[in-house]
Amino acid sequence: MAVSQKIRGSLESASWIRRMFEEGEERKAKFGVENVFDFSLGNPILEPPIKFKQTLKELANDPREGLHAYMSNAGFVETRQAVADYLNKFNRPAFSADDIIMTVGAGGGLNVVFKTILDPGDEVIIPCPYFVEYNFYLDNHQGRPCIVPTKTDFSLDISSIEAAFTDKTKAVLINSPNNPTGRVYNEEELRLLAEALIHYSSKLGRPIYLVSDEPYRKITYDGILVPGIFDIYNESFVVTSFSKDLSLPGERIGYAAASPDMSDKKMIMAGMVLSNRILGYVNAPALMQRAVALLLEERIDISLYQKKRDILCSALASFGYEFERPGGAFYLFPRTPVENDVEFVMALKEENILTVPGSGFGGPGHFRIAYCVSDYVVEGALPGFERAIKKYS
Repeated sequence: MAVSQKIRGSLESASWIRRMFEEGEERKAKFGVENVFDFSLGNPILEPPIKFKQTLKELANDPREGLHAYMSNAGFVETRQAVADYLNKFNRPAFSADDIIMTVGAGGGLNVVFKTILDPGDEVIIPCPYFVEYNFYLDNHQGRPCIVPTKTDFSLDISSIEAAFTDKTKAVLINSPNNPTGRVYNEEELRLLAEALIHYSSKLGRPIYLVSDEPYRKITYDGILVPGIFDIYNESFVVTSFSKDLSLPGERIGYAAASPDMSDKKMIMAGMVLSNRILGYVNAPALMQRAVALLLEERIDISLYQKKRDILCSALASFGYEFERPGGAFYLFPRTPVENDVEFVMALKEENILTVPGSGFGGPGHFRIAYCVSDYVVEGALPGFERAIKKYS
């Protein structure tokens, strides 16, 4: 056998996102790129801000020696301090460089956190729909996902979370703005979650951590803001990347931050630094660390994503689709007009529209549209969306 049984099993249950993306590539080769409307992959279409390219030029011409050498496994002190200063602008706790680990994207950051806090068999509660790669991240560290439902509008169902607590619960993992729903959890539901965490942590005699995955934090619409969890719950981590707000997915740069008020923080941070090294990441890329330290206040023009969202929402509603209007990120998660979401996604594929079934996110009966695409993809797909739902009317 060429690969391990475990990897063979993982390949068989691999992401629907990649599967639909690959089918899209096949259809583009067959029908022409301009005739295929691919909403499968959350790969930002926008170019990074102009300041990013200016910053790269300046760094490339910097005459100082050692700019590309190894650094502390936590990352450059000056970059971590810049992140801390940025976080202090909208959080009560006083962050320092010692509370920050520079990571290889948000995926790297989540793996660092999980390797640090999880013992074999520990459980992490995850509200669904959710990004299913989390399952693999937990498996990397012998953790177990405990998937709980959200409400019909995708807000947190605190009673479902409370019912899932066991003596093996180590953390709750949330993602806001959410992939795939675009839901932004509001302060009220986060405070209720914090109350539940405090109560059950007290019963267990140890912290249950809150881990917030926030790569879409700066991509919100209609004046919606993402509440900061550090002011709500002390035993918290935030993990993020610059893949979405700076359109730098290929650069694999992000960070993990631990609350300055976290109990046993010194040991936690030491564990994260060690985990960052022994997972094989060693360091987040040096050039990107230096660049993002100068770009923390920057973001892409989100009005361009909002325009795509509004066009899709208006058109799909007129065709008869039902959905919750997303408050952030660049995903729409409509209900399918037939119970079998895979069947409907296949019907869309026949219209050369590539989306992802909600089953791939733990949300059957829905499908995900990633609208971080060119305008011609949005506009060109609308007739096919209309024809597809009419087949089920």
